[in-house]
Amino acid sequence: MSKIFSVDKFLNDPIDKREKENSLRSLRCENNLVDFCSNDYLGYARSEDLIKKTNENKLSLNRIGSTGSRLITGNYKFTEELEKYIAEFHDAEAGLIFNSGFDANIGLLSCVPQRGDTIIYDELSHASIRDGARLSYANSYSFKHNDTCDLQNKLEIAKGNIFVVIESVYSMDGDLARLGEISIACTANNANLIVDEAHATGVIGNKGEGLVKHLNLQNKIFARVHTFGKAIGCHGAIILGNNLLRKYLINFSRSFIYTTALPLHSLISVKCAYEKLSKDTENINKLKNLINIFKSLTGEIKGLELIKSESAIQSVIIPGNDNVKKLALHMQDNGFDVRPILGPTVPKGKERLRICLHSFNKEEEVKKLIDILKGKI
Repeated sequence: MSKIFSVDKFLNDPIDKREKENSLRSLRCENNLVDFCSNDYLGYARSEDLIKKTNENKLSLNRIGSTGSRLITGNYKFTEELEKYIAEFHDAEAGLIFNSGFDANIGLLSCVPQRGDTIIYDELSHASIRDGARLSYANSYSFKHNDTCDLQNKLEIAKGNIFVVIESVYSMDGDLARLGEISIACTANNANLIVDEAHATGVIGNKGEGLVKHLNLQNKIFARVHTFGKAIGCHGAIILGNNLLRKYLINFSRSFIYTTALPLHSLISVKCAYEKLSKDTENINKLKNLINIFKSLTGEIKGLELIKSESAIQSVIIPGNDNVKKLALHMQDNGFDVRPILGPTVPKGKERLRICLHSFNKEEEVKKLIDILKGKI
């Protein structure tokens, strides 16, 4: 019998509230359904040739763990060479690897903006961006999603060094940032632009280099965050910028300094995946084709509220936690792993099915999924 602690009632009350709202989260193990929910956009996490190549490279390892932080015993020549390789791929001067995208955003935003500075972030920004801004001593506030007029209004009242933070592809809506317009506004107001490329890496651009490089705006961006846990199919992240930013982060970013480094076998996986990405136009084009098919077929469904998206994330608005959970369960009963996104993760009335497309999905699977969706709208 478990012991009752004095704080248990405090823990239980919000859980009860979530249960009543039908928004309680729980963990699920893997299944045999057709994947339409993971971020493995190019199928790298399941790629047989990548698994084989990674395992072959791991045979030379003489240790499992990295044994310490990068500043103590966890730094290797291979790590620094990988940082240079990835920076070159995305056309950046330098890069610094972090243990996750969450760590990267928190580490960057909590240490670079200082007291008296201003952080302005898109209102749909990821939790890691919000938390990083919260940990900073700078003033921070949001601007309306992709609204350059509202951004301009916020820029005009900002103080100190100004940092504007956006995502190139938004994780819940799947839409692209108005990066060109935002970049112009930042330049005009002497603001430093930070772009989280998590869901654009491997998806946007001819070689999956991300939206910044695709639009040739890399020289206009103060920092970029590319994560390895989505299309790259691995784990970790890198902050790209100039050499000065890299040196500063090594000295002042707490999520970099005070954590055990990624082990070499993880970094080998990342290197193998990036080498594949550099010449993998086949999978990138397959994914783009499926995105076009999905958009074309869903565009014919009357009454379907689909958020406009050019990315692998296609979100169908189904208001109400009960309604969207029932539809997701119906999809799963028909063999398709589609997950509901509930409030409070998204605003009330904007609950949705977040459908993720992958290069390994078949055209007939996409068409069948849309037929099922059509029959329930």
